[in-house]
This record gives sequence, structure tokens and C-alpha cells, in this order.
Amino acid sequence: MTGSTIDHLVSLMVFLGAILLFIGLFNQTIQTAILYQHHRSLATKCSDLLDNMLLNPGNPLDWGKSNCTPTGFGLQDPEFTQYRLSPFSLMRLLSSAGNRVYYSQTGKWYSNVSWGIGGGYLLLPESECINYSTASKLLGVNGTYGFQLTINPTLTVNVREVQLIPLRLEVQVMGPGVPLSGANLDYLLFWTIGREEGGWPLFNYTSCSTQTNSAGLAYLEFSDNPYIRVDDNKTAYTIILKAHVGGLYGIGYKSRETITSAGNIIPFVESYENGTVLLAHKWGKNDPDGNQGALFFNATFYVLSDNFVPINVYIPNSTGLVNYGKEGKPFHRIQIPTANPGFLVVAYCKSANEYGMVVMPWGIGTIGISVVFGGDPFGKEWVVTDMRQVLVGDIAYQAKLALWSLQGYQVIG
Repeated sequence: MTGSTIDHLVSLMVFLGAILLFIGLFNQTIQTAILYQHHRSLATKCSDLLDNMLLNPGNPLDWGKSNCTPTGFGLQDPEFTQYRLSPFSLMRLLSSAGNRVYYSQTGKWYSNVSWGIGGGYLLLPESECINYSTASKLLGVNGTYGFQLTINPTLTVNVREVQLIPLRLEVQVMGPGVPLSGANLDYLLFWTIGREEGGWPLFNYTSCSTQTNSAGLAYLEFSDNPYIRVDDNKTAYTIILKAHVGGLYGIGYKSRETITSAGNIIPFVESYENGTVLLAHKWGKNDPDGNQGALFFNATFYVLSDNFVPINVYIPNSTGLVNYGKEGKPFHRIQIPTANPGFLVVAYCKSANEYGMVVMPWGIGTIGISVVFGGDPFGKEWVVTDMRQVLVGDIAYQAKLALWSLQGYQVIG
């Protein structure tokens, strides 16, 4: 009798243990299924949200060309359909990739859309940019989802200076992770050629075409041009290249920004809607007084035609002098047209032997820069991504959206 009772008790304990084990396993399976549904829902939301950003221009349609805060968020170019994005709407997104820049003369912080190469600047007042919080509210995901939108060129055009005298450049054209052989290259080279009687520098440009080799490389040599000699600070240049292969177009640039003994010039966008830009004098670590900081400049705005010919657009008061010291003004104001995307080239000099040059795009895509907008996905429990091939002008870009839930989900074992 006693042995039978013990057997029953043991059987009951085994039975109860099996039930508890089954309940635990079943609970974990249910949680895994629920988690899978959350992840699947997140992936669907990511795809829908990305299309919502890329396939509508927002409201008002021209918010990318004005200082207004949109009431609807969208990046599509209002003059086109499908996946064609507005170069100006992209320009107004507050960059989360570069460091903020403070300019003491205006007392403002500027969004720094930096693409990692010296001589190029795109600095917009943060007050005129659309920030992450505003975009999240307009998209209806504020407090529910976090996201990061990245717009990168599909073709990457890298330029490296391999020789100074005569100037020799190495150009590499890359597709998604691989070098592209047989890519056609058209390029424009702007360079300083001397000074006008008023003191400001003169510059000219030349154009030509070539093709990449089997390693995706092309070498540009300018030994046959006696004016193009880059010797220390004696000559400054900017080169803009357009690559095309298989119906895809990419663009890149390199600008030889020289810090002269009188400093250099940096463009700051003052008013996005009016197209006013401050050409600001910038010293190094030490800021002396007096006329020794004087810099003469010559600014030119170009629009690129379909056949890659630069069209010079007139800018009033495009030449002048800036001086950090007490006897001059620290910046000069110019106004550029806002109707078409293009780029601003600014040549500057202190004397006949010290030249520099910087370039500023007007609209994303004109010289191949990227955009990173939104939050940081690092450390999030689950991040889904989706991607679309888009056009900005005629330049091919990849639009990638990373999305994550602001509510944590995990399996509890």
C-alpha cells in the first residue's frame, strides 16, 4: 500500500512537471510567434514609410525651395513622378552625420552636410532646416517608431591627387562595392590663372572626357597646359566629374582648398529662400588684427546643362574683399539664383602667390554629396531596413531607411 502511494505521488509529480514544462515551452513559442509578427509588421511599416517619403512631394509642394515648415513630409520632386527626389527638399534636412558649426558673426548654428573631402561646404542655418522631430510628427511615427534615412550615390567617384607638378589625378569609379571598368568620364577643371587689377583672382575652366580601365581607374594629366601648375599655394583648382555606365550616372569632385597665410573663405547660407550666402573670412588658431588678413575673392555660380557644359549665371557683387581685422568686414554677402540646382565656386587669394578655392552645392546631387537624416539605430533591439533606387536630377542614388520600434519586444525564457 505504501509503495503504491509513493508510485502515485511520483507519477503526479512527473505529470505536474511535464505540464509546467509544456506551459513554459508553449509560452515561449507564443512569445516567439508574437515577436515574429511584430518584426514582420515592422518590416511592412518600413516599406510603406519609405514609399510615403519618396513618392509624395509633401505639402506645400515647394517647401524645399522656401523657409516654411511643411505640413506634410515628402521628398519627391514635384515636377516629376516615380522615385525622383527634389534636390532642394533633401538640402533642407538637418544632417545627423556632420558636426554642428557655430559662426560667431551671426550667432547661429549651422547644419553641416559634410562629405569628407576638404574644399567643399554646405552649411545651412539650423533654424531653416527640417529636424528629425518635426519629420517624425508629420509622418505620424513620433513616439512609436524611430528611423534613419540615408541617401547615397549609387556610383561613387573618388578623386586623389597623385602628383603636383604637373598636376596628375587618379579617379576611381565604384559601383555597389565593386570598381567599374569601362565607365565613361566627363570632367570640368576650374583653376586660378592670375589676378585682376582690383586684386581678386581670375579663374578659367577646361573640359574633357576619358574612360576607366579594367580596375575602375582613370588618370588625368595636365602637363600640356602651362597654366595648370599646382605648386604649394600658387594655384588652386576644383574638378567635377560625371561618370556614366549602363544608364547610371554618378558625380564627384575634388577642390584644392588652400589655407593661405591670411586664412581662407567659407560659404555660409544666410537665407535659404532668398539664396543669400555669406562668404566668411576664416582664420586658423590665431586671429591677428589689421590688413594682414585681407582676402580678395571671385565667386561664380554654375548650372550644369544636360551635356555637362557649365552655364555661368550672373551674380551681382561677386568680387570683393573680406578681412577679419578691424579695418575690413569679416564676410561678404552675395545672392545666387534659386530656380535651378548648381554649384558655387569661390576663388580667393592674398597675393599673387597664395590662392585657394572652395565649392558649395546648391541642391543635393550637383556634386554627389550624401544625406543622413534621423536618429541613431545603434544598440536598438531590432532594426529593419529597406532600400529604393532613386534619381536626384539625373544622378542615381540609393535611398535606405532603417526603422525600429520605440517599444521593446523580446522573448522571455
